[in-house]
Amino acid sequence: MLTRFLGEQSFQKLVEKAAIEIRKWVNEGSVIRVISHLDADGLSAAGILGLMLYRSEASFKIRITRWMNEEVLTELAEESDSPIIFADSGSGYLDLIGEHLKSVPVIVLDHHEICGTPTGNIVHVNPHLCGIDGAKDLSGAGAAYFAAKAFDEENMDLSHLAIVGALGDMQDSYEGRSLGGLNTLIVEDAVKSGVVEVERDLLFYGRETRPIHKALAYTTNPFIPGLSGEEDKCLALLAEVGIEIKKGGRWRALRDLSEEEKKKLFSAIVNHVASMGLADVAMKLIGAVYTLVKEEPWTPLRDGREYASLLNACGRMDKAGLGVAICMGDRGKALKEAQETLEEYRRVITSSLEMIMEEPGMLEEKRYIYVVHGGEKLDDKLVSTVSSILSGNLPKSKALIAYALTEDGIAKISARASGLKIDLAEIMRKSAEKFSGIGGGHAVAAGAQIPAEKIKDFIDYVDKLVGGALRGS
Repeated sequence: MLTRFLGEQSFQKLVEKAAIEIRKWVNEGSVIRVISHLDADGLSAAGILGLMLYRSEASFKIRITRWMNEEVLTELAEESDSPIIFADSGSGYLDLIGEHLKSVPVIVLDHHEICGTPTGNIVHVNPHLCGIDGAKDLSGAGAAYFAAKAFDEENMDLSHLAIVGALGDMQDSYEGRSLGGLNTLIVEDAVKSGVVEVERDLLFYGRETRPIHKALAYTTNPFIPGLSGEEDKCLALLAEVGIEIKKGGRWRALRDLSEEEKKKLFSAIVNHVASMGLADVAMKLIGAVYTLVKEEPWTPLRDGREYASLLNACGRMDKAGLGVAICMGDRGKALKEAQETLEEYRRVITSSLEMIMEEPGMLEEKRYIYVVHGGEKLDDKLVSTVSSILSGNLPKSKALIAYALTEDGIAKISARASGLKIDLAEIMRKSAEKFSGIGGGHAVAAGAQIPAEKIKDFIDYVDKLVGGALRGS
């Protein structure tokens, strides 16, 4: 039982209600439709639910969507009247779901800010209903996990996927970049089940699989100016502090370094970023490491954050099916293709960040917000990742919004407000509605979609609302 944190007992009742409903659908022989989001959290949630249903010998379909809108809901309504589980999505669009899916049994397993009221055909599971912060204490995959565990305790061995989802949603915001809140219980389940080990170490990307200089160069969260994406400069830094990159003819990975070597390397990075006035960036490089011990060494699935990056890459590069297949256990051709997709994704992200920082006019500072004018130059599927990375490396006194224009005339907007006491979800919802769009998300990480021609007025309006929120008016 969930008993140690405020709101956990009431949340347990919600997931038990969902589990009872799913069990009824399975017993009736229904074809259960799982609809989830394309990011790492959404793909992890889809994997958890897919494995739960597969183990129960249920008939099911999984569909991954880029966003929720009337078009998607209309398609679902026309497709059939079989039951639907919305994972990592749905809470911000309850009225639309109720309107378009009146006769369809629905379960929503989400963690985003709630907008609207569920109709009688909807079982709504969301930590916010129980006073639990869905932005940092439980992800969409976490909500799916607790429902799967309530469905059958044997599904505890899926806890590692919920950890991957939480890491993908950057919920490692507690001390030492650890997971907290209800995520703590998931970590405990994972350790108890023998699928995850937790330790404190440097958080380089590819810490188990890549040569040290490549691991440092591929680290973009946080983005380290002058090192991220710069292998030659990373090599120079390692040489400067006397760390051997090869031993016995073999490249050394981060795991091969002694504690003394790690301290020397970290000190060198601190000095490097301090000269740019970004000393706090280095502190984000040390924290909790979540190792998935059942995964093969030398693969990106061994480290929780790298696993999340691989899933995110699959979703953002139009290969979400690969991500779901990986979560459900495919370790053959799918894994190889996913690794290649991840390499390409990293190159595209690094190139996009360089373009934004170097091209005049792409990064604008307004009175209360920073704006990334991605336009048609930035892929709309990358705008969320770009905004997350940039927000972690810009001054915390202002919010950040980034946008990209899609081929069908939509502006896809991603907003971040780390460290600010404002409700970005409400600001995005209100601003999007004013300009004929939809918006929502979390208080510190939200998004919107509006007609492309209204983006300038939208930005000005958001700047005004953020200013008002910061002033408390």
